Amino acid sequence: MTDQSSEPITGPPLDPDHARLLRIAPYLLGRTRRGIVGSSRYAQRLREQIREAASDATARPVLISGEPGLEKDNIAALIHFGSPARRQLMLRVDGASLRPDAALLFGHAGSCSDTALLACLGEGDLLVDQLDKAPEPVQQALLQFVDTRQWRPVGATAAEPPRLFCGRLFFTAESALPAFDQHCSLIRVPPLRVRRTDLGEWLRYGVRQRSPKLGWEHPPEVPEAVVKRLQGYDFPNNIRELEVLIYRALQQARRQGPLLPAVLPDDVFWTADRNPKARFDLWRWRPAWREWMRFPRLWNTLLFGLVSWVFVLVNLWLWLGPQDRAHNGALNLFWAWWWPLILLGYPLVGRLWCSFCPFMVWGEIAQKLAAALGWQPQRWPRGEHDRWAAPLLAAGFAAILLWEAVWNLENTAWLSSCLLLLITAGAVIGSLLFEKRFWCRYLCPVGGMNGLFAKLAISELRAEVGTCSGSCSTYGCFKGGPAVGEGLATAGCPLGTHPAHLADNRNCVLCLTCAAACPHRSVQLRLRPPAADLQPDMEPPEAEAGLILVLAGGVCLHFWQRLLGWLPLAPASLHEGPLLPRLAMAALALAIPAALFQLLRPLLAANARRRLLYALLPLLWGLMLARHLPLGMAEAGALLPVSLAPLGEWASALPHWSADRHVIGFCQTLALLVGAAGSLVLLRRLGPRGLSWWLAGGGTLLLAGAGRWLVALP
Repeated sequence: MTDQSSEPITGPPLDPDHARLLRIAPYLLGRTRRGIVGSSRYAQRLREQIREAASDATARPVLISGEPGLEKDNIAALIHFGSPARRQLMLRVDGASLRPDAALLFGHAGSCSDTALLACLGEGDLLVDQLDKAPEPVQQALLQFVDTRQWRPVGATAAEPPRLFCGRLFFTAESALPAFDQHCSLIRVPPLRVRRTDLGEWLRYGVRQRSPKLGWEHPPEVPEAVVKRLQGYDFPNNIRELEVLIYRALQQARRQGPLLPAVLPDDVFWTADRNPKARFDLWRWRPAWREWMRFPRLWNTLLFGLVSWVFVLVNLWLWLGPQDRAHNGALNLFWAWWWPLILLGYPLVGRLWCSFCPFMVWGEIAQKLAAALGWQPQRWPRGEHDRWAAPLLAAGFAAILLWEAVWNLENTAWLSSCLLLLITAGAVIGSLLFEKRFWCRYLCPVGGMNGLFAKLAISELRAEVGTCSGSCSTYGCFKGGPAVGEGLATAGCPLGTHPAHLADNRNCVLCLTCAAACPHRSVQLRLRPPAADLQPDMEPPEAEAGLILVLAGGVCLHFWQRLLGWLPLAPASLHEGPLLPRLAMAALALAIPAALFQLLRPLLAANARRRLLYALLPLLWGLMLARHLPLGMAEAGALLPVSLAPLGEWASALPHWSADRHVIGFCQTLALLVGAAGSLVLLRRLGPRGLSWWLAGGGTLLLAGAGRWLVALP
């Protein structure tokens, strides 16, 4: 047998036109991928520039610059196919792949120069993509080519006449090329992070393009909440990254059930971590901690076997026991222990208290009992609920502060119990209406305060986006479901949030449900720098600023006599006398921070004012801690004699302790100094620069000094 593979392949010679087409086929641009999506001024300006370039009668070369992933080659194609030369061919050559002699474009002397792409192109247009990545000799040759429109094969002598290029030249670049600017029409493509208002249109357009190929008869809807969340992400790879995100979202939505959803859930849209730097994974350091911290029986026993019944006993104690704080241990626990400890816990564990909150424990108990009787709460309502819920939350906290000050809740046991039971009633009703903890996430005043200060915490619970998007299709971490792999059966995240989608600590209570359910060990418990959530690109709820002002107003309300006691109509006390004057004075004191904030309206834009408030959050934390330290340091140590005081005078001899007023004053000063230092650091990150920063820093120190005077012991 003969080896047929060694025989030359023979056949009829190729037609010259056919050979030319085979030569240019790998570089041919046959059509555009899409137009310019969006209605922002940036998108409108870009469309106008494309129209102007397409209608340019001189066919001047075009240089399109911008960041990676902006589809600059597609913009060149839009100009070509919108111009009179649309019937001509257009070739795309990658500048990074060109050899220093650019022989691919110009060919070699002595060989068949018709193999050069420029010779094969004829009167068509040429796009050199990534010109800034081409070798320096290529850039110089192309610069001369742009200037003269003439070219010679590589190695040709000067006697050989140059060839004239009759088409149009296009270039794209990611970095500046000043030498080409004066020879080309310039189009600078803005990145996606600049035109965030276009993101919703981009998402819906991409879904309409891809969904029919993946099985949808009608394209699914993209919720507005998804658009809002993704507008806080910068998209470093711009449209290219957005296309991958849309495709991956549609693929994962297909795997979630037998029916294709009409509305895409927000949990299928994945973005990279916004602040992944400077993190320390505790469970990687101590793997054994992960096993016992995700043990559900331990937490269920603690919550339903202990916390729930302790809450019942505390309320009975408040109703049936003595009504003043000096003789009722439950009042001592609430005012002297809970307030200082929860404030001290914010920088360490954020919103952890919400995991043990008895309000929601009884909400879950009511939910389970109702389910046993056949009642089915509604599914978790998706949407942008913060728009209406955050103002209600701030107003609810303001009402609680007024109630506390005017009716003397600190020293009236049954009224303190009424406050606890009122919040519990809200949690129970919310649990009967909706699954999980809708009340806790959006409407609970205490939860709102916890979520606000949780942004300062040094701990966070997050999932790895790459693992979740590439390996997981169960979503048990926030939806709940049966055990999968090493993941345990859970009811899902109580606040309805995926741990990989958390932009900050506001909606994470560190309950570890996601860690228990995760079969891929994606969830991590990490340490991080303080206040890592407060970044210049953060997108907090607009109404959350109102809660900051209400909390600051609560401090002013507690010390109203120092601020407003000099007024002629000021009552002698907020606890006694006609109700209307007392209520009016309390409301006036509560509104002082909001009034001062309004004075900044002519000086700063709305976004700058909101950033300033967040920069002052550590100072507010220090001020609230300094306000509650006297109760904690003077009375918390007397819990035992106070609790047993109704049994006889012998209880006064029981062990107790109380800090000296000078020690309390020192701790108050220390708390305010720590808060002021944190605010100065955040001002550097969030606030203005130059002289404005010095003015803002001086104002912060002035507020800290005023706060120290305000909370000083008499």
